[in-house]
Amino acid sequence: MSVEATLITRPVLSKAGPEQSRRVEGVATRSSGQWYKDLWKHDPAIHRLLQESESFEVGRERLFNYLKDLEWKYRCGQLGGHKLEWATAMEALKVFYNILSPRNEQIAGFGTLTYLWRLARGDETVQDEIGPGFIEEFKHLFKAINGRAGLAQGWLGPVLADEGIEAVDFRQIEGRAAGQARSGYLDRVAEKVFALIRRHPTGLDPALVAKREKNRQRILDHFDATPHHWNNASWQLRYILRDMEGLEHLKQLVPLKDEEIEAVTLAIENQIPFGITPYYLSLFDFESAGREVDAQVRSQVIPPLHYVHRMMEHRDDREYYFDFMGEHDTSPVDLVTRRYATIAIIKPYDTCPQICVYCQRNWEITGPMMPGAMPSDEQLEKALDWFAAHPAIRDVLITGGDPLFLSDRRIKYINDRLSAMDHVINIRWASRAPVTVPMRITDELAELLGSYIEPGRRNVCFVTHIESAAEITPELAEAVFKLRRQGIYVYNQQVFTVETSRRFQTVANRIAMKKVGVDPYYTFYPKGKEETKDYLTPLARVAQERKEEARLLPGIFRTDEPVFNVPRLGKNHIRAWQDRELVAIRPDGRRVYLWHPWEKGITPMEPWPYVDNPIYEYLQELERLGEDPAEYESIWYYY
Repeated sequence: MSVEATLITRPVLSKAGPEQSRRVEGVATRSSGQWYKDLWKHDPAIHRLLQESESFEVGRERLFNYLKDLEWKYRCGQLGGHKLEWATAMEALKVFYNILSPRNEQIAGFGTLTYLWRLARGDETVQDEIGPGFIEEFKHLFKAINGRAGLAQGWLGPVLADEGIEAVDFRQIEGRAAGQARSGYLDRVAEKVFALIRRHPTGLDPALVAKREKNRQRILDHFDATPHHWNNASWQLRYILRDMEGLEHLKQLVPLKDEEIEAVTLAIENQIPFGITPYYLSLFDFESAGREVDAQVRSQVIPPLHYVHRMMEHRDDREYYFDFMGEHDTSPVDLVTRRYATIAIIKPYDTCPQICVYCQRNWEITGPMMPGAMPSDEQLEKALDWFAAHPAIRDVLITGGDPLFLSDRRIKYINDRLSAMDHVINIRWASRAPVTVPMRITDELAELLGSYIEPGRRNVCFVTHIESAAEITPELAEAVFKLRRQGIYVYNQQVFTVETSRRFQTVANRIAMKKVGVDPYYTFYPKGKEETKDYLTPLARVAQERKEEARLLPGIFRTDEPVFNVPRLGKNHIRAWQDRELVAIRPDGRRVYLWHPWEKGITPMEPWPYVDNPIYEYLQELERLGEDPAEYESIWYYY
C-alpha cells in the first residue's frame, strides 16, 4: 500500500509559496532568485550526471554508482575528514540509497528522484511543483555525503570556540592536568546550558508565583469568590469556562486576539471540545495577548482556527476520521483498548475538566465534564470482567478522559475490582489533575490510591502530562507530594509540540519535574493528526533534542524514551534507528518514513508509512517565535 493511500489522517501541510517570502538566514526561499540553483554547488558531480542522463532510469543507475563509489572511497580511507563526519556520511548515503530505491517509490506512491532529475535537466515546470523544503533537504543531504555536515564540531563547540574556549585534546595533555582542564571546559559548557535553560522559567520562580497570585485574585474577584472556594475542586469544576458565557468571562479576564475569539466562538457554536479551569487560567499572561510568556499554556486550550475548521468539516464522521490510533479496531469490549500482550487500557470516564487541543481522543470527548460521559454500570462491569478473564494482563492503565474526576467511591470500586485479580500487578492512574485542578488530589484521595500498594505483590502509580516548566507550580508540587507520601510514583508523558520544542525548553521541564518528585517517562512525538498541524514538529527535532540537549543532563533528569505511536499497533522508540526507514522526500519537503511495528522480531506484522512535518516550515515557525534557525542547523542530519 502506498503512502498516497494512507493520507486520510496525516498532516496536510501546504507547499511553501509566496507567503513564505521572509528569508531564513542560510536557507533558500522562492524570493531569493537562486532558490533552487544554489543546490548544485553542494555537489556539482550529481548535477552533472543527472543533467547528462537522457532518461530518469539512466540517472538512477548513474547516481547509484556514484554513491557506491563515494562510499567505497570512505571505506578505503581515501577521503579525509573527522571520524564523526565519516559516520554521518554513512547514514546520509543510506538515506540516499533509500530514496533511489524503486521499492521505496512503490511504498511512497511517487519517485523523489524524478523531481531531482527534472530539476537538473532544466525542466522549468518542476520549479512550480517543488518547494524550498525539498531543496533544503537535498542541500543538506549533499553536504552530509561529502563530509560537510559539521556534526563533528557540534552546535555548542563553535560557540565556545568563538570565545576562545577549546575542548581538551587528550593527545596533548594527560593525568591530573587533563582532568582539571576538562573540568574547566565542562564548567563553561554548563554555563552556556544554564543560560539557555533560564529562558524557560518554571512556575516555581518567585516572580512568576507572585504574578499568578495576582491573576488568581482577579479571577476570584470576578466571580465574587474567596481563597476557600479556589482550593475546592468542586468550585473549580463549577466555574470551568466552556460556553458563550465562559467566553465572555474569558474576554473580561485576559486579553485575547481577534483570531482567538473567533476560534473559541466557532468551537462553542459547533460543539468542538473547549474548556479552561479557573486554576489553569491563572497561568495565563493577563497583561498581553502576544504569547511572549504564556505560549505553552495558552496554546494547549485555545484552539487554532485550522483545528476548528477541520473539526467542523468532520463533525458527522469525526468518531472515525480523527481516531488516529485506530482505537475502534483495538477495542475487544466497550471501554477497553489493547495493543500489547500484557498491558491494556480501561476508560471509565469519557470527559475531562479541561480540553487539550492536541488530545489523542478528541474524536470521542465532546466537552468538559459532560454529564453523559459516565459509562453505565453494566458497561463498566463488562470491562472489568474482561480484565478478570484475561490473566495475561499484568498492567492496567486507567485513563479517559480524566478518570481522577470520578467520585472517590467510584475510584475505590475500580481499585477494589482490579486488586482482587491476582494477575494484575500494576495499576496506573493517568490524569492531568495535578496540572488542571491540583486541588482534586486531596489527602484522602492520595491515601485511598496508596492503600492498594502491597509490596512484593502489587504497585500503584500515577502518570500525568506536564507540558512545560511553566505548569509546575507550588500547587502542583503539593499535589504530587501528597501522592509520593503514600508511596505512589508519579511519572510524566510530555507531548513534544512546537510550543515546547525550543532549545532546552524540555530540559527545563525535566529539571523542574524532578524538583517536585515527578519522573520523566516518555516524550511523545506529536501524532500526525492533520487537524493539529499547528502543533507538530518534525521527527528529526525530537531526535535532535534527545541527543544534543537531554544528554547534557544527569541520567535521572532526562528521558531516553522518545516515542512515536504507530496507529493500531502502539509505541515505537524513536531512538531505535532500525525501527524506521526514511523512504522518500515529497516535493514540499516532507519526509516519508516507513515505521516498523513493535512486534518486529517477535510476531509478524506489516510496517506503516507516515508523512512527516517539513523541517523547513518548522524552522520558519521557530524564527517567527523569535528563535535563530541557524542554532538548529544540525536538525537536517537526524534521519
